[in-house]
Amino acid sequence: MVFRPSSDPLPGSLRPHLQAQLQAQLPARPELVLVTDLDGTLLAGPSPWRRWLYRWLVRERHRVIHVFSTGRDLRSVARVLAAEPELGLAPPHLVISDVGCTVACGLSLEPLPLAIGPIEKLWRGLPEKLLPQLALIPGVASQPVTADRRLAYFVDVEAIDADLLRQLEAHGVDCLLSGGRYLDVLPAGVNKGSTLLALLDWLEVAPDQVLTAGDSLNDLAMFETGLASVMMAASEPELVAQLPRLPATYQARAEGCQGIVEGLHHFGFTALLEGRALDRGTRDRAARSLVSD
Repeated sequence: MVFRPSSDPLPGSLRPHLQAQLQAQLPARPELVLVTDLDGTLLAGPSPWRRWLYRWLVRERHRVIHVFSTGRDLRSVARVLAAEPELGLAPPHLVISDVGCTVACGLSLEPLPLAIGPIEKLWRGLPEKLLPQLALIPGVASQPVTADRRLAYFVDVEAIDADLLRQLEAHGVDCLLSGGRYLDVLPAGVNKGSTLLALLDWLEVAPDQVLTAGDSLNDLAMFETGLASVMMAASEPELVAQLPRLPATYQARAEGCQGIVEGLHHFGFTALLEGRALDRGTRDRAARSLVSD
């Protein structure tokens, strides 16, 4: 984990500092932090399910903190929000973008210095070292992505040399392949999971109040946190292969928003879905059954 580990003592309450950098108002007593990947997850599934979940998120905004967690950059996230008003998708409270390298206010899409500062320090000087080497690796083609704390590429997975990627990682980066065609070069230790754990420290929420959802290999780091997670039915085969070692991850039978709702029921959030007060006893029993499964 790149940021301060959650076991370290907090220098006072960090939540007010986080709220001061947000235009989106955080719920005073959140009952759930729902962290959703976009492509293949929140933007997928039958339209009626998408419409229902989007409207539910708006209705329960005072109880549910919604976080986008995506490989897209902020410009791309803005395009998603502009394209989805017909189905009712509203801005989230927070955005984790660039595969964990950027954190922004969901309403303004302005990056949060509190979150980005430590990542900037890790990334400083790395592009100058890495770009010449990446240009020489067969099977790598630059993506049209603007990102300040990562390098993004399309790749031919059959042509790429894994040994050359490992040599790159010796410079203090992680090379993440996903979707069968994407390569992200990230500061070592920075990913969707590490950034989410840091964000949860600042939000001051308990781990059992969190559910993550995703479908690709760049979501694996979220599932590896041990937080309750739902894997979409049509997830990448390489991600599904990891399921046996992810005891807190449930694979839904459905895709997209329908799969997210299925996961919320599975992990004991049915009352919240129905607009009722959340029964902590039910949630505790769901958590115990998860461990014993």
